[in-house]
Amino acid sequence: MSGLNFNPDEEIPDLRGKSIFITGGTNGLGAQSAIHLAKHNASHIYISGRNAQSADKIIAQIRDTGSETKVQFIQCDLASLSSVKEAAEQFVSQAPTLDILMCNAGIMAKPPSLTTDGYELQFGTNHLGHALLVKKLLPLLEKTSTAGGDARIITLTSEGMFLHPKGGIVFGDLKTVQDFWIGGPWRRYGQSKLANMLYARELARRYSDITSVSVHPGVVSTELVGNSRLTDRALIYITNLGNVLKPEQGAYNQVWAATTPREKLENGLYYEPVGKLAQKKLDKTARDDNLARRLWEWTEEALKEY
Repeated sequence: MSGLNFNPDEEIPDLRGKSIFITGGTNGLGAQSAIHLAKHNASHIYISGRNAQSADKIIAQIRDTGSETKVQFIQCDLASLSSVKEAAEQFVSQAPTLDILMCNAGIMAKPPSLTTDGYELQFGTNHLGHALLVKKLLPLLEKTSTAGGDARIITLTSEGMFLHPKGGIVFGDLKTVQDFWIGGPWRRYGQSKLANMLYARELARRYSDITSVSVHPGVVSTELVGNSRLTDRALIYITNLGNVLKPEQGAYNQVWAATTPREKLENGLYYEPVGKLAQKKLDKTARDDNLARRLWEWTEEALKEY
């Protein structure tokens, strides 16, 4: 894939003393990110997910490499705000510092459904669950920054954001299944990924002492693609012939963003693999700062009870 000129073994710096939290770290890109980062002496990596057995396999795999990084699993279902709240509180009770928060987990092109809290499933999982986690962990990230550290939030978005519905985010329907007339699963996915990118940008505007960027990993042969419907899977592979990445490659952009020298990142912006600033590719809706502010305000209202 064009731009995939990155060698994590050589280009990730020593991470001694760093504390890292990765959502969806039990499989796919999150697991591969943990494996890449653990090779470079991170002090502690926390991986969240729903499946403890999957976490055990990744932890064992990292241990087998000889890494001395301590890896710990935290149970978290992003489709349940109470689960996210409990996970954040567990983390805060155990971790005195946080340097890197990687909002990696996500779902794609799912049939119409709702989260536990009654939000459209993809939006509730991909955006709202992560937004609550960010909200809960911001004090630790600010503590890192205040102490002279390099606090970062890396949010996974996707070029699939360009499939968003008219207006970008249909705020009035976010507590319905949003069964659009045409292309429903992908329009819902695009809406959620647009929200990820906009929220990362607004985070950077409101908390400028913390580096917040959004990254597209590329098209990767993970379970996210493998679990899609046959027709969707075929479309993904055919339209990206020759450009489908292996999971370990798909994690390159996010580990690059998490570890590259701070001066190589522009706060709040969007990157494609690997390390390519792609702000000019955003459509008018994705560049709309008023939409980003409205999303922030809507999110704050939705999370006020947590």
